[in-house]
Amino acid sequence: MPKDEIDELYLDTPYYILPDGEVGRQAFAVLRETIRQAGKVAVGKVVFTSREHVIALEPRGKGLLGMTLRYPYEVRDEKEYFDNIADEQVPADMLELAHRIVESKSGQFMPQNFQDGYEIALRELIQKKQAGQPIQVPQWREPARVINLMDALRRSVEASRAGEKPAAPSVTSRRAKAERPTARSRRAFLDA
Repeated sequence: MPKDEIDELYLDTPYYILPDGEVGRQAFAVLRETIRQAGKVAVGKVVFTSREHVIALEPRGKGLLGMTLRYPYEVRDEKEYFDNIADEQVPADMLELAHRIVESKSGQFMPQNFQDGYEIALRELIQKKQAGQPIQVPQWREPARVINLMDALRRSVEASRAGEKPAAPSVTSRRAKAERPTARSRRAFLDA
């Protein structure tokens, strides 16, 4: 099947797949090159830890990339979440400013630049604890209040021109804090 027929919501976990010994090399290469030349992905089933998974195979270099797919019951319907979002008229000047910000911040995807700040901080904390150093609990800072989105966009554009990094706008109302997504709720739409 064509790869673009698989909705991203169904993509789960990637695996590198390679032949197991000399016996399977030729069959593996034939499968890989057939899929590559057809411009498609192969879909099959595989068992991991006593559970059957659907898997999509696509050529990747000399091997295959296997992407396990979620079953339909594991993906929630977006309408459950998005239907209550009111239609919002976006002012043209606000949209133009936002486009300028996006253009000024655009760049190449460089995964090596991404860091897991939580894991780094946790490792540092563990190292300090192992070294017997005192652990200080950081003080809670109240996030900055954003009153007017247009002003925030303008400040961001001005900061970009000056080479500064603008502070991220945040909503501080009690209701908004209660509605902020947690790691669990961000994944909820994917988990049944």
